[in-house]
Amino acid sequence: MSAGTNAILQVADLTKHFPIRKGVLKRAVGHVHAVNGVSFTVSPGESLGLVGESGCGKTTLGKCVVYLQRPTAGKVFFKGTDLGEIPEQELRRLRPQFQMVFQDPFSTLNPRMSVEAMLGEPLMLYEGLKQGERRNRVVQLLDTVGLRPEHGSRYPHEFSGGQRQRLAIARALALNPSLIVCDEPVSALDVSIQAQILNLLDRLKDDFGLSYLFISHDLGVVEHIADRIAVMYLGKIVELNRESEICRNPRHPYSQALMAAIPIPRISSKRKQRELLAGDVPSPIELPAGCSFHPRCPQVMDRCRREDPRPVPLPGGGEVTCHLYEA
Repeated sequence: MSAGTNAILQVADLTKHFPIRKGVLKRAVGHVHAVNGVSFTVSPGESLGLVGESGCGKTTLGKCVVYLQRPTAGKVFFKGTDLGEIPEQELRRLRPQFQMVFQDPFSTLNPRMSVEAMLGEPLMLYEGLKQGERRNRVVQLLDTVGLRPEHGSRYPHEFSGGQRQRLAIARALALNPSLIVCDEPVSALDVSIQAQILNLLDRLKDDFGLSYLFISHDLGVVEHIADRIAVMYLGKIVELNRESEICRNPRHPYSQALMAAIPIPRISSKRKQRELLAGDVPSPIELPAGCSFHPRCPQVMDRCRREDPRPVPLPGGGEVTCHLYEA
């Protein structure tokens, strides 16, 4: 399969399984089916939201996209280049162009390095900048994410959670990437700080022409930053559409359940009785037969228990994977 001509990122039938090993010989006795045949594209300057419950494979997918983990099968094209087919040296050369921001910034920031050293290290390794040039670039990066120049001499433990996430974003921006994968970047922050970080990411997207793959379990967060939204359940994308369509008229029963779970203020005129989704996500070790959502689906049919649904095109370019919409 060849890459799309306009997509900055194209993921085709991506699959990631983790072997379960037991015994002295560590033989594989099963597999965790984390990601199962996922396909999507991200256009230049676009923000694609990826939403779903914890354990559905979102983070694994994000790591496979930037090749922190190698997929079991499928293809990842970045600007037309198949990342799985190039030598490690060539992949290393491309890495500055796609970066990742993680959920917990404290665990990803080196506690023994000052901010200036931490942000300056990739500038030295990839761009060969001298100390004075690195210091100037670090000051620019700190200003870009809303921090002060004097913060460069401090260490990660001296910052709040929101400031650490700003540092993580500054580090991701250091080498002028085209794509940033944001893995739950605001879920560990207070609500007021969440809004600040989302506004920052939105501004950086416009200022630097960035593309985002924005991963979250909270559809209410994703709708504020995403142009399109992909809804993921048990390793598969069950609905992909424009943000306005997903949030106003979700088709898949799982998408409808995620929308129903968004808190609505008591004073809102939209408040009404809602049926929330019951049960937990099934084990990714033993996937249900047929549609993986059928054990929890309020609209389940007999064929859902036997047949895996196919993606069905929707008006406007979206798609939904559900028997309810098959002809």
